[in-house]
Amino acid sequence: MICVAYIASQFPSSVEPYVVDEIRELRSRGIRVIACSARRPQIHASEAMTAEFIEETLYLQPFRVVPLLRTLWLCMRRFHGLRSLFKRVLLQGKESRGRRIRGLLHTILGVYYAVQLEGYGVEHIHAHHGYFASWIAMVAARMLDVSFSMTLHGSDLLLHRAYLETKLRHCKFCITVSEFNRRYILEHYPEIESSKIIVRRIGVDLVRERPRVPHIHQQKTFVILSVGRLHPVKDHPFLLRACAKLKSHGMDFICLIAGEGPERSALQRMITELQLARYVELLGHLPRAQLNRYYAACDLVVLTSRSEGIPLVLMEAMAFGKTVLAPEITGIPEIVVNGRTGFLYRSGSMQDFVGRLEEIRESDHALVSVRRAARQHVMEKFNREKNLAAFADLFVNQLTGATKGRSHENFVLQ
Repeated sequence: MICVAYIASQFPSSVEPYVVDEIRELRSRGIRVIACSARRPQIHASEAMTAEFIEETLYLQPFRVVPLLRTLWLCMRRFHGLRSLFKRVLLQGKESRGRRIRGLLHTILGVYYAVQLEGYGVEHIHAHHGYFASWIAMVAARMLDVSFSMTLHGSDLLLHRAYLETKLRHCKFCITVSEFNRRYILEHYPEIESSKIIVRRIGVDLVRERPRVPHIHQQKTFVILSVGRLHPVKDHPFLLRACAKLKSHGMDFICLIAGEGPERSALQRMITELQLARYVELLGHLPRAQLNRYYAACDLVVLTSRSEGIPLVLMEAMAFGKTVLAPEITGIPEIVVNGRTGFLYRSGSMQDFVGRLEEIRESDHALVSVRRAARQHVMEKFNREKNLAAFADLFVNQLTGATKGRSHENFVLQ
């Protein structure tokens, strides 16, 4: 049985339910998967965080004294195997001093991770996202003399890509969620072998039954829904300024923002300053069943992010047969075909965003064909069951060849 360690920066996570799905799908193929996480989940953890995952996940924190001492000893004894990584972190590239210090700590943490995995018989390590967990995975794989891979989504490729060229060079394969991402990688890292950059989309289940709709508004009120972390990359201030414009134009609407995060206090202050209390409500974190009811109740789902892969929220909204409005960036046009499966606006253009939204409001009853096409598009291209199967097929094909003739059952770090 192939043994894979699957590490995420934080697991389980309410914003990344597909990690649980991927682990379960790999296990259904006979792959032994060790779920790992660099950090413990916060309060609003995924509903998928069952006792099964709480108890079994290998958390790197809090650190334990004996493995930590062994880590430092191994760093000294096997410094020759880490020399090139330390050189890249400290002496090469254009990273800031703070980033280099974090890179040094993550290298040591990678050795610590290898110590934690000793005795499991791990034959491959996969990192979800290209953030610091992928560097930890790469270092641990080198210490254990196994292969590693990673999944790249959006911000980890386009905004926070420190040391990414090193990770790409050393990974056995790299999964990414859109054709845009693949083109971006091959264009900006031409030295990377194209065959190991592979597109595997995430997906959602199609809605079979309509959930009970909450009472939100009078019949004529236009309901706008935004779903996402309250984080700067999601650019909720842009949405609030747009709401102020809609208010000044006399539109009868309500904007509901579902999600939690570090920007909540600033957004609440902005709502007060713009006198939007009657028009905008921060819903906070919503359990899946409750969020589905808001999807069912809204007229339009909007996205205002500065950077994305292919957002799960768009897939979910379109699976409900809802009209969507999103920025024309990255891989979003692969799911939102402007005028056919939804609507796009020029990223950062308030005039274009507000104009599109008002057009949708005026023609909402005539958009039945767009909503129908959106649901069909998700069914064909972003089907959860089909895409999970393709993800697992990739692993089986890659790792069967990678592990043939090798055994790590008795591997001991020396």
